[in-house]
Amino acid sequence: MRIFVTGVNGQLGHDVVNELSARGHEVIGSGSVPQYNGIADGSAAARARYAALDLANASAAADILDIIRPDVIIHCASWTAVDLAEEPANRDRVFAINAEGTRNLATAAKKLGAKMIYISTDYVFDGSGDEPRLADDTDFGPLNVYGRSKLEGETAVRELLEKYFIVRTSWAFGLNGNNFIRSMIRAAGSGNEIRVVNDQIGTPTYTRDLARLLADMAESDRYGAYHATNEGGYISWYEFASEIFRICGTDAKVIPVTTEEYGLSKAKRPLNSRLDRSKLVKEGFEPLPDWRDAIRRYLKEAGYID
Repeated sequence: MRIFVTGVNGQLGHDVVNELSARGHEVIGSGSVPQYNGIADGSAAARARYAALDLANASAAADILDIIRPDVIIHCASWTAVDLAEEPANRDRVFAINAEGTRNLATAAKKLGAKMIYISTDYVFDGSGDEPRLADDTDFGPLNVYGRSKLEGETAVRELLEKYFIVRTSWAFGLNGNNFIRSMIRAAGSGNEIRVVNDQIGTPTYTRDLARLLADMAESDRYGAYHATNEGGYISWYEFASEIFRICGTDAKVIPVTTEEYGLSKAKRPLNSRLDRSKLVKEGFEPLPDWRDAIRRYLKEAGYID
């Protein structure tokens, strides 16, 4: 199949291109900059055909996709700077990328008869309660600009397409870019105490594992909304940090604090980011490995441990 992947300069898009290429698919990547600027690791993602694309430019999106004519569009690109999204000067751009940009791709997919896989987020929910949210839940209630913009993207996909996957994930980490693990390791190097919230609960997701699932979806027709994170239960960011340092053998002083005590974020974040992943198995997809195993594999592949 010919597959068009957005966001290849980021963590997930990079891994998706590598996974699809390893399976023998023809892959074209895209990003907002003139040429690929991810890690120069010699991987398929670094060598793949590349198309610069401003997602907010509807005519440009239509023209590029009309030339490429993909069978599948995997939409990994997104404005993900959650706190910066709250600044009034950025809000129009956030919605232009996450909402209108997604609508532009969905419109092109409809014209071409292509499948579309849209990567969404736990932030479309309000984070109330302590029960995991089901993939087919529709009582959303995002708390911040980023979440609202991603929900508008979901709405566009549903309105325009029948052959679609909406895949909500959370707490992503991968080799191509910055993430929570890298931030924690840098913080530990400073020798200072590290304050990490312990009342936001969810599950980490290794983008290499998620990429494998997205490739499986691209090769299937089991359409719909799904939740996809690593397995192994639900944890806090504090527990996430503690496991990173345990695996690394780092004697870092990690202090658990509440979100209110942390007090540094502009955007309000959901306390309950538990996503129920059971629909994956029900529909015949292989779930992702345990998050502890995922952290260890990432740390080894990133060169932090042997």
